[in-house]
Amino acid sequence: MDPRRDIRFLLNDRQVNTAQVAPGDMLLDHLRLDQRLRGTKEGCAEGDCGACTVLVGRLAADRLVYEPVNACIRPLASCDGCHVVTIEHLRGADGGLHPVQRAMVAHHASQCGFCTPGFVMALYALWMTTPHPTEAQIEHALQGNLCRCTGYAPIIRAATAMGGHGTTDPLMAERARITAQLRALQDGARVEVARDGARAILPASVDDLAQVLVEHPDARIIAGATDVGLWVTKFLRDMPVAVLIGHLDALREVRDTEDALQLGALVSYEGARAPLATHFPHMARYWDRIAGWQVRAMGTLGGNIANGSPIGDTPPPFIALGARLVLRKGTARREIALEEFFLDYGKQDLHPSEFVETIILPKPAPGSRHAAYKLSKRRDEDISAVAAGFAITPRDGTITDARLAFGGMAATPRRARAAEAALIGQPFAKPAFDAAAEALTQDFTPLSDMRASAAYRMRAAQNLLHRFWAETQGTPASLEDVA
Repeated sequence: MDPRRDIRFLLNDRQVNTAQVAPGDMLLDHLRLDQRLRGTKEGCAEGDCGACTVLVGRLAADRLVYEPVNACIRPLASCDGCHVVTIEHLRGADGGLHPVQRAMVAHHASQCGFCTPGFVMALYALWMTTPHPTEAQIEHALQGNLCRCTGYAPIIRAATAMGGHGTTDPLMAERARITAQLRALQDGARVEVARDGARAILPASVDDLAQVLVEHPDARIIAGATDVGLWVTKFLRDMPVAVLIGHLDALREVRDTEDALQLGALVSYEGARAPLATHFPHMARYWDRIAGWQVRAMGTLGGNIANGSPIGDTPPPFIALGARLVLRKGTARREIALEEFFLDYGKQDLHPSEFVETIILPKPAPGSRHAAYKLSKRRDEDISAVAAGFAITPRDGTITDARLAFGGMAATPRRARAAEAALIGQPFAKPAFDAAAEALTQDFTPLSDMRASAAYRMRAAQNLLHRFWAETQGTPASLEDVA
């Protein structure tokens, strides 16, 4: 089948077809400049403030799912086959204001108004599934939205009351029609679009992805674009050829086997939440510290790992669990330990044309103790200064195995081998953890940067070991919401 030469998606109540699309063209610019839909705002251009929030609907297992996303870092080409909903499309059952908008008005929840469309769209996504949310659910949904007027209290009051203004809207009534339209857009073809010499390729399948990467070994893979998007908006990097893969549902599969949880590389942070909480409950609180809802909806586990950042959120706790990666090139696959994937700063064990296909998380051994911690300047939606994952197995009062992994302490996410050695073979008691904390000075020589000083990082990492010991003894952390 010949490639299709345009992208096709639904925008509010009509279909858009466009062929002149470069990999770095973002949805926000298309909305504001080409479509003249200017309710969607540009605040930060890096997916941090939420002013550009729109909903993107996609078919998942033949079911229509809407997610809030940051239009400023969402590549336009990645919207192929989707339904993009902007603030202009919102309306109530009577054609007037939507229940979320009515609640915002009733509770005086808008001040300067710049951030208001983004808040409304995030709350709209929450209202769709939970019209009468708790305050905790509201705060969780709004982690990715910032209000420069500090109007959070009336916004939360409005969110609490939005279900009282109605629980249905035209978009809900149109679900069957939208689903049919999106299904009709799925032609199973590879898509290739270009503008000014830059090409964006959407493979038809995972097998086609493998073939595309063999044909274009230097192509940039774009999954959720939560990092690559900033390369475009902040660093103005050129991408001559990019391969967008966010539509490949086969890479979103979650397999629960007898001894492991297998996660496709495109499983998003939101998609991973439930299975991780089921099998690794210590990850639940940690997971809530990762980004905001919009980034969690777009960002993928495989992308976070393949990016190779020393402060990525997923590698430390996954390394502690003994995670392994399945890497694919063409029809060949190889499996490596996650900790071996990171070779040096900015360098991963990823050959040309190779991509991360699956993350395998072994289920915890009986009697093992686990923890995951994140330290950052801001509690919500912030990058880690230090992240840690611990897995320690005591048997008959003696530590028989220990895996301690840290991010933010070196050029790559890395295990603390000296600290592990200080624990193994010792009684499961405070002196062993004191010795392990001291041994961290042999494992790491952290650097100072805008997020933390070297001294802070070392002391914080040592204190996380002390904290782990205290929590195993039933002593809760005094600053639970900070770490």
